[in-house]
Amino acid sequence: MRLENFLTLTRAELVNEPCISNFENIVFEAHKVKRGDLFFSFDTDSIDLAVQNGAYGIVFDRPTLISDKEIAWIKVKNLNNAVKRLLRFRLIEKEVIAYECGEIVLKLAFEVITQTNFLVIRGDMRTIFKSLWHLEDRATVLFCPALNPKDMFANVKTLPKTAIQPIEIMEQTLFETSFIYDNIFYERQLISPFFMPYLEELLHLLKNLKINFRLRKFTPIENFEAVFINKNLEIKNFGTSDKVLIFEPNIDLIDSEIDFLKARASWADIIFVLPYSIKKKEGNNIFIYENKEDILNILRENNFHFALIVGVNKSILDKPPLYQTQLTLF
Repeated sequence: MRLENFLTLTRAELVNEPCISNFENIVFEAHKVKRGDLFFSFDTDSIDLAVQNGAYGIVFDRPTLISDKEIAWIKVKNLNNAVKRLLRFRLIEKEVIAYECGEIVLKLAFEVITQTNFLVIRGDMRTIFKSLWHLEDRATVLFCPALNPKDMFANVKTLPKTAIQPIEIMEQTLFETSFIYDNIFYERQLISPFFMPYLEELLHLLKNLKINFRLRKFTPIENFEAVFINKNLEIKNFGTSDKVLIFEPNIDLIDSEIDFLKARASWADIIFVLPYSIKKKEGNNIFIYENKEDILNILRENNFHFALIVGVNKSILDKPPLYQTQLTLF
């Protein structure tokens, strides 16, 4: 990349008069820098190493000491924004199309194996940059605008709503589903029927785009995650207990999950453990918590088959490490 092009695309300021005019690669880790590379100094302590390894340019957004006047020292207002501007231009060149989706669809997309011209992304700007910079031309990207900025793409579309082929559910429990899609039978998959509309939305997209795909063996996605426990709140193997905690970190899903549980498990004793900030409707089976201890006390003091716990994940069950007192003679 030419220096003048970089300055224009990122709206950056060149603070010296270097001898160089081109860069080979864009690098974020100083130990990976090679001669001719442009280094983004997210860690300013690594600048000296990047220079020693042969960097032709240093991009920074904080006060920085110029140690080698022959290379380019480039100041930007914000490193992440500079990375995003570069990536946006690159994706325009490659004619990449992006589809926006919700967080659940995105998580399910990571359970699907697809062609190399279809990529699912999440993470910080550096991670996304590395994933997309060498993406093939006219590829398709799936992302969630709640997790990553929409304006990194110039061409953004919404998921198609017209069903090409529905998912046929054969058997289901609250946490497992056996289903048929595209004449393939998926037996006892660890995915709740609650997520079938989201999965169908994803598969419709792949069918519309004529993307070849294969479903992995589903793994928990940290939403509506079932954890079987005993009376001491100790985790047991899946399906080996009649007490189940259901963790939902995403508060936006609670209304639909409450309705789902009431409809599918009307026979069961169910309690709903909600954060104080939500201030939801009252009821005999609704409990409000302010901290982790409140949650644990609610679970200890109430009888239930299922407890939907909103706003946290299963890490609340982790026990603090035990520290043994070391005995000495003194």
